[in-house]
Amino acid sequence: MKNIIITGACSGIGLATARLFGKKGWHVILVDLDEKKMTPILKEFQDNYSFSFYPVNVADHQGVQEAFKKMETECGQIHGLVNNAGIVRDNLLLKMTESEFDSVIAVNLKGVFNWGKVVAENMKTHQSGAIVNISSVCGLFGNVGQTNYVASKWGVIGMTKTWAKELGRYGIRCNAIAPGFIETEMIQSIPESIQKAMHQKIALNRGGKPEEVAESIDFLISDQASFVTGCVLEVTGGMTL
Repeated sequence: MKNIIITGACSGIGLATARLFGKKGWHVILVDLDEKKMTPILKEFQDNYSFSFYPVNVADHQGVQEAFKKMETECGQIHGLVNNAGIVRDNLLLKMTESEFDSVIAVNLKGVFNWGKVVAENMKTHQSGAIVNISSVCGLFGNVGQTNYVASKWGVIGMTKTWAKELGRYGIRCNAIAPGFIETEMIQSIPESIQKAMHQKIALNRGGKPEEVAESIDFLISDQASFVTGCVLEVTGGMTL
């Protein structure tokens, strides 16, 4: 049975991806800090899928290392990693606090580094593996009020391309996905009028579903993408055309 680690697994894209790989027969290693939110999800997975759960702060370098040691003991080879955990602390540059900047960089950028480092060591040992880092369309084009978020997501793209160059010799592929307007819990809190205005900027005239991003992640992890590394796949419905 293949093993995949998914961070930020309790909602949105992370949860949709975990369910997809669970259905495909993978052992899904769920990583999330929100244990309360995970309670009903864990019940669902107990009834349907092979899984493990680790309540880890992705920004905690030592905590990630300790958790991963346990994962290796339990699972052995890691075949896939999806770095999905992320937060927002939006504000205009002139109003953004140091705390707002630092917290987003810690989770969205350092968290990707923390997991990428430990998993790459495992994959190097086995001379194979695939990593998918979740960036954002904002990381490509910028967005008002998101200096911290955009910086982190642009950084994720830079790390992805660097890892593709460094790790390819060990049979490890690394790609990024840049989702657009995806209808997660965060988006659903936006007023309907604003959502409709956003849809008008999208060629397909609608928001995306977390499951649609999960399918793209599945492709990049799979052997169908065996000669794909260092790419940034936009899943935007044509938002950037």
